[in-house]
Amino acid sequence: MVRVNVGILYSRIRKDEKLLLSELRDRGHEVTKIDVRKHRFSLDGTTAPVDDLDIVVDRCLSTSRSLYATQFLDAYGVTVVNSPETADICADKAKNSLALAKAGVPTPKTDVTFTKESAMESIENFGYPCVLKPVVGSWGRLMAKIDSESAAEAILEHKATLGHYEHKVFYIQEFVEKPGRDIRVLATDGEPVAAMVRSSDHWLTNAAKGATVEAFDLDDRALELVEKASDAVGGGLLGIDLMETGDDYTVHEVNHTVEFKALNDAVGDTADVPAAVVDWLEAKAAEANGEATEVSA
Repeated sequence: MVRVNVGILYSRIRKDEKLLLSELRDRGHEVTKIDVRKHRFSLDGTTAPVDDLDIVVDRCLSTSRSLYATQFLDAYGVTVVNSPETADICADKAKNSLALAKAGVPTPKTDVTFTKESAMESIENFGYPCVLKPVVGSWGRLMAKIDSESAAEAILEHKATLGHYEHKVFYIQEFVEKPGRDIRVLATDGEPVAAMVRSSDHWLTNAAKGATVEAFDLDDRALELVEKASDAVGGGLLGIDLMETGDDYTVHEVNHTVEFKALNDAVGDTADVPAAVVDWLEAKAAEANGEATEVSA
């Protein structure tokens, strides 16, 4: 096994990063932690210690830091995963939806509007309930299931008066009737590492919102959609979210700085998630350096 120097781009070390760091160090890899809050990124270089790194893994908690830091590193010729192109698509729900639809991946019907009036027209067209989401966001925050005209009017008014321009981009989707759960798949370049279902009595089934999780076996159709969804956004280490829709699935989101601690707990001894991620990082580093790939046992 070739030893590599892996950079971890972060703003806070969570359990996910600890799992990754532990696996990397157990294999004897050199790890350089890069706290983006402490460094400058200029047009011709950075104060971050990246010169001797074989690969950098973006684990930034902040979407804006992730997007800009990866673009600068890529400009310096540093191999970074996920790529800034993939991050740009996955960080924006509208771009995400467009990429999935263009690739022929089933995804919820979606409207994007720019005024309260046009947003209200879309909501009435979808009917009640429907869903209003921020174009940028995670962990189910600021998402609303709209059940009535009065609720729609109130939520749209609140968003329209908020300061940030992104709140004035109204991202509206059909409400998908799912069986009280959705499916999270961790994949590396379209190859599933592991999958789990997230179940809840609430319409939001995010693990961050308290959903219960358990391992899930993907059928052939789900495997096909995971690969197509990954390709649609440019590949990488991705969290792909699917919902069951009777005899098929719909892919509602692809995440580029995916958390995997809940998945690792859910699959238990049947899969070693951090080990699979490091296998992939070793292969990507070898590919970037033009070396033969040798994956750890």
